Amino acid sequence: MIDGDTGLDDEEAGAVMRAVARQLKLWREAAGLTQAEFGRAIGYGEELVSSVERGRRIARPEYLDAADEVLNAGGRLAAMKGDVAEARYPKKVRDVKRLEAEAVEICSYNNSVVDGLLQTEEYARAVFGSRRPQFTEEELEQRVAARLDRQQIFSAPATRPLFSFVLCEATLLRLIGGKMVMRRQLERLSEVARLRNVDLQVLPLSREENSGLGGPFRLLKLKDGAAVGLNEVQLTNRVITDPRETTVLDMRYGIIRAQALTPRESLAFIEKVLGES
Repeated sequence: MIDGDTGLDDEEAGAVMRAVARQLKLWREAAGLTQAEFGRAIGYGEELVSSVERGRRIARPEYLDAADEVLNAGGRLAAMKGDVAEARYPKKVRDVKRLEAEAVEICSYNNSVVDGLLQTEEYARAVFGSRRPQFTEEELEQRVAARLDRQQIFSAPATRPLFSFVLCEATLLRLIGGKMVMRRQLERLSEVARLRNVDLQVLPLSREENSGLGGPFRLLKLKDGAAVGLNEVQLTNRVITDPRETTVLDMRYGIIRAQALTPRESLAFIEKVLGES
């Protein structure tokens, strides 16, 4: 019910957790409860309550819900669940999510795995689970939750950008997580490809020309007219803001799109692979 040590590595997340811990302590003291009494009331041990109030452990949503009810906080403590959930995610995930929220167009090319915004929970868990050295169980769940949370951008009416995805055929054939996981992932691609603000294309392995052999990348075009590139390779995550470089990525992405199947052809291709799976 309580996460382990925060392991927070950035000031922003640390500030959020300290503020939450302070509010929980203030509300408990105002109610005249000791940590032991409060713990018994919400079903936790005194040591865990103490760790939460010192900012050493992060309260899960159910902890905040129980605290809100017992302390008669009128929803004020429960309302912090969103901030706490955000703070639990790695800083780079939060930064990417903010950039995506500012984007009017999100472009992605991948020849390794299905783009994170398109991944099912099972597929994402298999991707993160293949990492070496391995994530701890807590880290694994944290990253899967963060990836799924980012996908809310598809249904957020205030921020819905245009999406363009180009997937190398290899990402459709690579059995990450096994046949059943991959089948559900293909079904997910088929569903997303039908959204009005999504263009999903497949670059077949049979193509003699492929301008994406240098590896995956993403290009976000922001509301203020700027463009930001995102490049993730072994042990390195890079945010690209130099206009000279983002222009190259924009040009390269346009060429890759031209080399790929059209969205209509790509949907038929995905359904063919799905039918054969």
